[in-house]
Amino acid sequence: MRLIICLTAAAALCACSQKSEEPAADANVAEANLADANAVDANAAMATPAAFQLNETTWTFRDKDGQAVHESIDASGNYIANAGEKHIDHGTSVMKDGKACFTSAMDKSGEVCWTTQPVEIGQSMDTTSDKGEKLKVTRVAYVPMSMPKS
Repeated sequence: MRLIICLTAAAALCACSQKSEEPAADANVAEANLADANAVDANAAMATPAAFQLNETTWTFRDKDGQAVHESIDASGNYIANAGEKHIDHGTSVMKDGKACFTSAMDKSGEVCWTTQPVEIGQSMDTTSDKGEKLKVTRVAYVPMSMPKS
């Protein structure tokens, strides 16, 4: 009787150890598949450049009247534009289809979108609005701005 119990226990032990190896093998295959998927994701991320963002950027340019304008866009997409001590404009900005779109809170012209490209601090770019206006803007170090006091 002891022999039968020992043989049964040994057979059960062998069966359990074989089953425990299979999940380990499955886990190894799953880990390898996950590593391959992560490598593909990393390669895709390197191949696709990050979308251009305006948030927390500051720009200088000359407006159509020749005034030197300093414009900052905060983390929430709100912008303020000043020419020296004079407040020129403020409103909201968003990126749409690779264009920077601005909606002034000071006039009723609606949303105006401009072409963009990635620009580092100190670099300039020529931009064109959907209305055909052209402007040369220079990115400068971000400076948070606040609404002027009334």
